[in-house]
Amino acid sequence: MAEERGLHLYTIPAHRAIADAAVAGLLRRFGSDRLTLARGLVLVPNNRAGVAMTRAFVRASGGALLLPRIVSLAGDDLGEALGAALDPAGVTPLLPPAIDPLQRRMVLARMVEEERARAGHPVDAAEAVRLAGDLARTLDQLIVEEIDPVRLAEIDPGEGLTEHWQRALEMFRIVLDRWPAERERLGRIEAGVRRIALLDAQAARWRAAPPTGFVCAVGITDPAPAIARLLRVVAGLPQGMVAFANLDTRMPQEEWDALGPHDPNPVTGLRRRSIEVHPQFHLKLILDRMGVGRGEVRTWVGGSDHDASAVRGRAIANALAPADFTGKWTELDASERRLTGVEAAELATPAEEAQAIALAMREWIEQPGQTAALVTPDRSLARRVAAHCARWGIPIDDSAGRALSILPPGTLLTAIVEAAAQDFAPMALLTLLKHPLVRSGEQRGRWLEGVRRLDRALRGPRPAPGLAGITAHLEGGPEREQELRRAVLPWWAEARALLEPVAAVFGRGTSSLPELVAGLRESAQALAGDEVWRGPAGRCAGELLTNLERQAPLGPANASAAGFAPLLRLLMDEVAVRQIQGEHPRLAIYGLIEARLQTADLMILGGLNEGVWPGNPPPDPWLAPRIRAELGLSGLQRAIGTAAHDFGQRLGAPRVLITRSRRDARSPALASRFWLRLEAMAGERFVRAHRLERWTRLLDDGATPKPAERPAPVPRAELRPKSISVTEVDRLKADPFAFYARRILKLMPLDAVDADPSAAWRGTAVHGVLEEWAEHDACAPDRLVPRALAMLDDPAAHPLLRALWQPRLIAGIEWIAATMQANRAEGRDILAAEGQGNAMLSGIKLTGRFDRVDRQADGSIVVVDYKTGKAPSVAAVRGGFNLQLGLLGAMVEEGAFKNVEGRAGGFEYWSLAKGRDGFGMVTSPADPAGKNGRIMTDDFTRAARDSFADAAAKWLTGDEAFVAKLHPEFAPFAEYDQLMRRDEWYGRER
Repeated sequence: MAEERGLHLYTIPAHRAIADAAVAGLLRRFGSDRLTLARGLVLVPNNRAGVAMTRAFVRASGGALLLPRIVSLAGDDLGEALGAALDPAGVTPLLPPAIDPLQRRMVLARMVEEERARAGHPVDAAEAVRLAGDLARTLDQLIVEEIDPVRLAEIDPGEGLTEHWQRALEMFRIVLDRWPAERERLGRIEAGVRRIALLDAQAARWRAAPPTGFVCAVGITDPAPAIARLLRVVAGLPQGMVAFANLDTRMPQEEWDALGPHDPNPVTGLRRRSIEVHPQFHLKLILDRMGVGRGEVRTWVGGSDHDASAVRGRAIANALAPADFTGKWTELDASERRLTGVEAAELATPAEEAQAIALAMREWIEQPGQTAALVTPDRSLARRVAAHCARWGIPIDDSAGRALSILPPGTLLTAIVEAAAQDFAPMALLTLLKHPLVRSGEQRGRWLEGVRRLDRALRGPRPAPGLAGITAHLEGGPEREQELRRAVLPWWAEARALLEPVAAVFGRGTSSLPELVAGLRESAQALAGDEVWRGPAGRCAGELLTNLERQAPLGPANASAAGFAPLLRLLMDEVAVRQIQGEHPRLAIYGLIEARLQTADLMILGGLNEGVWPGNPPPDPWLAPRIRAELGLSGLQRAIGTAAHDFGQRLGAPRVLITRSRRDARSPALASRFWLRLEAMAGERFVRAHRLERWTRLLDDGATPKPAERPAPVPRAELRPKSISVTEVDRLKADPFAFYARRILKLMPLDAVDADPSAAWRGTAVHGVLEEWAEHDACAPDRLVPRALAMLDDPAAHPLLRALWQPRLIAGIEWIAATMQANRAEGRDILAAEGQGNAMLSGIKLTGRFDRVDRQADGSIVVVDYKTGKAPSVAAVRGGFNLQLGLLGAMVEEGAFKNVEGRAGGFEYWSLAKGRDGFGMVTSPADPAGKNGRIMTDDFTRAARDSFADAAAKWLTGDEAFVAKLHPEFAPFAEYDQLMRRDEWYGRER
């Protein structure tokens, strides 16, 4: 039938390596005359497929060979590629140049921003650019399908559409009405329109004057009408051939007809939905648009050593049958569902899956001449596999590339904008200054030393905003930290000079996009020099900024630093950076598009989870599904059918390993529908790679772990401290190891960078307020609340914390003022506040600081300790694990504090926690009669002395081991848990 119509249509089955099979067939037809082969032309779907065809010719030639010209139909330079391939002068029609994609996006973003603002739904620049990208993709789909956007005006949006879709459609119409005039003003045409014109012009030339050499289209699956017209012409040339990839000519006619597209029902006018998720649908659509039937397609003659068996091909076709016809699986003969050579590995996590794939590739290349390739749409999995292979010195890179946003030049640009957007908050500032490209080279060591000092100086609550806030923070602060902070000031002056231009550009609130881009480029140059523009990633970053700066005047009018950061990240996410050298000659990693026409002895299909392969189709925010159907656009589900075709084609390798993980990075994962189909159809013939799964688990298995012993260091007597503060005694008794780490090893925990004000900060702040009030305004209770409000105005106070804590604090402060006033009425006066001193007890110098001491009417001293939270329990004090009040009382009686003399006759916790009557309560662990289990007041200081003497005799003057978590119920602090390897022994010794 094909011969009668003069069409040369072929299919290369799934079990054959398509590039090698195509080359074998071409050599069989034209290989006898090498000049005839050289005059031929091979059309392939993309550039990577062209590389695959070239390599297939090299493998098949066995020596020198003049290759035919290989042209990709997916390139942006299609006209130049065809012209260079065919050589006649003036073959390219005189068409205006195609509009730059970024230029179009900026113009559309400005229109979206203006129209949304006009409609009362304003968006920032980043959101406008994102929506413009989606709008451009939808516009491209209309162009590729040759659907006139004017048809939008014929659609009634009122019926069956929500208000959201009606607004989106109206916005889409407005932008499309404005866009053509803007494009004509720029003197450009759509790239898709230009491509269609070039394809049609080429088809017309070939129809009028067939080329002297052969023309063969291999593996093209794009169902665009212009492509279909060109393929129709190629198939009709005297020496033309169209070889489809796995067009199933043996598929039962009933199943083929069920795929669609279907004619409307003559009675109801309704149209059955096409099965766009099927891998044969887009191939059927190509045939329909070419005006040919499946019966005109013959099987390509030619095979290679890289083919699987024909049985595999039938099993693949059966596994991917339409859902309504999968019932036939139960009746299939064993030979129709045999997957010999296909193994499946199911791992626990993505990390295990990557390791299993790397192991399989590592094992496979031990066999001389054998090749292996990973095909996956999961770029994270691809990066993991490449990293695992690097452990064995095997260079392998992802041919799909990596997003610019995750590579060093991209992360530097993001860090600059984020630091400026956050007004140089410590975390963002340090992220920028520590970036590996900043001050790289010989000066890197000195630079990092300065950054480390700045890191130490910025620990704790956030300083005031801006570069000036950082400088003020370094010049002030507590006296104990001033030496550290001032040491970094000379280096900070140098760093600040580099950051001032960033602050000047991004600190204006809003700026024009060109200004922001220019400022970003200059800042990156100042911080990193030429290093930021080196290599493939640096060149891509430079080209993006150059193009963005050129096109930005056409885009949204203004952008803020905060809005520029997501805009920049959005654009960099869309830039794929590919390495140009260093790949292993027998290993490869491909994305789904790059894998077309590729072959390998072992093909690994990774990431077989739903939502990954196949992925979730991206939504169209502009056109509702009903509108797309009325326009004749493909459904969003068609991408699943393309992914299914890619999956079936890759299953045709001699050996195949499919892998998945039972969970992703966040939650349990569902197996891909393709995995489940193979498993259901093959049944017990679905072979699991148990050996590989076991190897993966054993590779990093450290066998049965040997629990660490509980730390109990015994330092020499001369290393044991001979002085201790009252607040450290509790730590010494409850967790001797923590005391040992702090005082003997001198390992002090650091505050977090940009930390929220902690309980300790709140306590220190409240103590400071009460100390100042007691010293200056003790007779004016009304001055206490204003002082507390002034404390909350501290820039270090987080706004959310300030909002949540202020009512509680003010209520507590008011309670303190009222209670003090009541005490004064009863003859009790404040004697001193925030005093410090020392005394010798049990041969140890005991130091301490009290919050407040009062003198009662009988002359005795009351020791007061402020608590912003709950006071210690009576049980903890009686057990000797909260000795602060008692030891302070003992020090009072020893005359340790200036101007404080007398007998300690009261011990009180003043807590700001909420009690029965509101915020604030006074509790005491002592009672004159010892009621409710409390210690008798007269015995309180003696009990504290005895407990301290016992602790000092054991650990300070004795030879007791500093046992970790000796009394864990009284040791809630966890600063040294990692050092003592707590989780490795805690609970096992009991």
